[in-house]
Amino acid sequence: MSSSLTLKKKLPMPVKNRILILCTGNSARSQMAEGLLRHEAGERFEVFSAGTKPSHVRPEAIAVMRELGIDISGHRSKSVDEFAGQQFEYVLTVCDNAKESCPIFPGKVITIHRNFEDPAVVQGSEEERFAVFRRVRDEIRDYLRELTQRLPAI
Repeated sequence: MSSSLTLKKKLPMPVKNRILILCTGNSARSQMAEGLLRHEAGERFEVFSAGTKPSHVRPEAIAVMRELGIDISGHRSKSVDEFAGQQFEYVLTVCDNAKESCPIFPGKVITIHRNFEDPAVVQGSEEERFAVFRRVRDEIRDYLRELTQRLPAI
């Protein structure tokens, strides 16, 4: 009985486009966008998020993402400074403040802006706050779905 061993060549992993999503506190909008984009298009994009004035990930953001089966409980709020000097193909700003104070990244970077309401500043009952987090989450999800259909993949 002869045994033959077939060696398969490992194909190089395709390089993914790198996307950085910026917001002010990196606590809600950019965190939800990072989770959504990784979930919906993680095979095409390497996704990061950061804030111009990082704080902490809001528990409401974690909860409303969990409703979609997306776990962002391990995320942490990061400063945009942590990404200084790194190359990104796309920088998405999801609030006007981040757009105004967005640092310059090396290389050919396409910056895309869309302002979303900040659910973290909404006052009211828990039910009212969660309703705003859900609405903003859904607006971001719809926006990212449309955007990723237009963005070329490598």
